[in-house]
Amino acid sequence: MHTILPHQVLIAFAVTFLAGLATVLGGALVLFFKQPSYRFLSFGLAFSAGAMVYVSLTEILNKSIASFSQAFEPKWGFAFGTFAFLLGVILVLLLDRFIPNPHQTIEQNNTVALEQQQLMRTALLTLFAITAHNLPEGLATFFATLESPTLGAPLAVAIAIHNIPEGVAIALPVYMATGRKDLALAASFVSALAEPFGAALGYFILAPFMSFSIYGAVFGMIGGVMVFLALDELLPTAKRYAKGHETVYGLVIGMASLAISLVLFKFVS
Repeated sequence: MHTILPHQVLIAFAVTFLAGLATVLGGALVLFFKQPSYRFLSFGLAFSAGAMVYVSLTEILNKSIASFSQAFEPKWGFAFGTFAFLLGVILVLLLDRFIPNPHQTIEQNNTVALEQQQLMRTALLTLFAITAHNLPEGLATFFATLESPTLGAPLAVAIAIHNIPEGVAIALPVYMATGRKDLALAASFVSALAEPFGAALGYFILAPFMSFSIYGAVFGMIGGVMVFLALDELLPTAKRYAKGHETVYGLVIGMASLAISLVLFKFVS
């Protein structure tokens, strides 16, 4: 197991924090842009999904298998990496079952027509649900960057794109319920802090036990979480906003962009 240096931890936390701050950017868009482009939003969500799926299946899952293979025979490394990936899918599936992400509920409601009290309840539920979903994303960004900036940087960009519409979903009902821009931005900022908090929680719990097996388990589960989020949240939401082929274009270009960036990183690193 390679030694983790303090500056590597700080860089990983910084990258995770910046990815989380994209949630605040989404909140700001609600306040300062009257006519957002839903077609561009659809493309951006699909782009993020393509990038997350590609990096999860080609890099993060392989990191898990390679780490397990350092501790066990290669065939067992492959098996344990695969099981860890599936465990990540199951864990986020259970999280989604008990704390549903309310994106679709918000989109189907006419917020202007809702009673103020109901709207405030919707805002609080939205904040709680999205914040809960941001915890594993922060953990994923942190450990990917800690292992390699080459791996963490593109994943952080993909998650940041994904966080922008989440900021919209948080800030909109808060602003409509209170009429206060500062509270809407504050709510999106609270949710943004969930990502570095998830990173810190995971790191300080796991740091004393770091080994090839722990790394393999963490990366395998991260890969499963990222693929589930992309397929269950990003792509369906992108499809709802699409007017044409924005979703498939974004998906393919997201995969291609990440693939090319990883190739370039390997040549310059």
